[in-house]
Amino acid sequence: MKRVITFGEIMMRLNPEGYLRFVQAGKFEATFAGGEANTAVSLANYGIDAAFVSKVPVHEIGQMAVNELRRYGVDTSFMVRGGERLGVYFVEKGASQRASKVIYDRANSAIAGAAAADFDWKNIFHGADWFHFTGITPALGGQLPAICLEACQEARKQGVTVSCDLNFRKKLWSRERANQVMTELMPYVDICIANEEDAKDVFGIAARNTDLDTGKLDHQGYISVARQLAERFHFQKVAITLRGSISASDNDWAAMLYSEGRAYFSRTYRIHIVDRVGGGDSFGGGLIYSLLSGLDSQKAIDFAAAASCLKHSIEHDFNLVSVAEVESLASGNASGRVQR
Repeated sequence: MKRVITFGEIMMRLNPEGYLRFVQAGKFEATFAGGEANTAVSLANYGIDAAFVSKVPVHEIGQMAVNELRRYGVDTSFMVRGGERLGVYFVEKGASQRASKVIYDRANSAIAGAAAADFDWKNIFHGADWFHFTGITPALGGQLPAICLEACQEARKQGVTVSCDLNFRKKLWSRERANQVMTELMPYVDICIANEEDAKDVFGIAARNTDLDTGKLDHQGYISVARQLAERFHFQKVAITLRGSISASDNDWAAMLYSEGRAYFSRTYRIHIVDRVGGGDSFGGGLIYSLLSGLDSQKAIDFAAAASCLKHSIEHDFNLVSVAEVESLASGNASGRVQR
C-alpha cells in the first residue's frame, strides 16, 4: 500500500446551520478541518495509507481533532501534543450573489508555536512514498517556514515525492513574504498545485485574457502560467484548478495538468454548490491518488477534477466519497440519478 505524509494545521470549524449569516446564528456546527488534514482524509477514503503530522493541545479539544482523523482511518501517530489552543475558523456559506466568508481565530495556535525539535522527519518519512503540504503551513509563521524546509529536504534525501498546493492566504501573510518563503521551498517540490490566483499572488505569474470576477477563463493563459512555473522551479508537473464563478451557488469547475511540456484538461462541470470549502484540498487528494495509482496524465486530471466536483456537494471540509463514485463521474455519469 502506498503511504502519504501530510503536514499542517488542523482546526475546529464553526459555521451557522445551513445558509444562515453569522449575525443570525443562534448556534454553530462544530467540525474539524485544515488543508493537509482534508487531503489526508480524502486519501484514506481511497484506500491510501495516509498520515497527518501536526501539533495539537493536550486537552480534550485537541483530542477531539485527533479522534476525528482516526474516525476516517488517518494515521495520527506522528501528531505532537503541546501548546495551549487549537486554531478555530468561522465559515458563513454564501448563496446566490452573496459571497461566502471566512473569519480566522488561529493566532498562537499549537502548530504555530511548533519547534523544529518536535518532528523527527527521518523517522516520519521512513517507508513513505509521498509528502504533501500547502502554503498555508509556512504562512503561520514562527519556525514553520524552517520546519517545512527541513521536511522537504529530508523527503528529497529519502526519495519521497513532494507536492505543494500554493494556497495563498492574504489574511496570513503578505505577497512579499509568501514569495520569499515559497521560493526557497519550491526547489524541493515535484508536483505544484495552484488555483486561478495563487501563481499571480505568490510569484507574479498571471494568466492572460482571464477575468476571475466575470468567470472568464482562457486555457492558453493557464498553459503559459504552468509552463513558466515548471521552467522556473523544474517541477515535474503543475496542476491548476479552473473555477468559473457564476455566483456563490453555481460555478463551472475544471482543471489542467501540465506535464512534460503538454497540457491536459478535464471536462468542465457545472456545479451547484452545497459547500465549497475544502474543494481545492479534495482536488489535491484526487491528484495524489491518481498519480500514485499510475494513471496517465489525462486520466489523472479527470479523476482529480471529478473528485473535487463531488466535494462541492458535501457539507463541511472533508471529501467523503469513494474511488468508485469518482470514477463513475469521471467516466461521464453526471446525471445524479438515484442509485438503487
